[in-house]
Amino acid sequence: MSMFTSFDINASGMTAQRYRMDVISENVANADTTRTEDGTPYRRKGEKVGSFSSVFGKASDAYKGQGVRVSKVSQDTWTEMIKAYDPSHPDADENGYVTYPNVNVVTEMTNLIDASRSYEANATAFNASKTIAMKGLEMGQ
Repeated sequence: MSMFTSFDINASGMTAQRYRMDVISENVANADTTRTEDGTPYRRKGEKVGSFSSVFGKASDAYKGQGVRVSKVSQDTWTEMIKAYDPSHPDADENGYVTYPNVNVVTEMTNLIDASRSYEANATAFNASKTIAMKGLEMGQ
């Protein structure tokens, strides 16, 4: 195991959390988008988490010491879209209801705080690894 493996793992964790924050910010930015390029309302992007045993099994099977990788970002099809009565809206259906995205801004902000704290934890671990490496180099002088 190389001295730089811990740097790679921590850096990959920071990259994954930054990507997660990008997805969350896209969701918040499109919270009121009722029509995308294909004419449908925006659908929240995110991850669907299964049971602990299934997630743990996949994680332990795939573990090779390579750090963190984002494998897939999917559209949230399991959460209902939000319907609001607004007959004057250009995207209202024949009954006057507008379909809004399935984005809950409070949930997204909670996820953003979680991703931010995870990023900070990876940065702290990276700095600790750097300090350990520097101490090792100092001892070798």
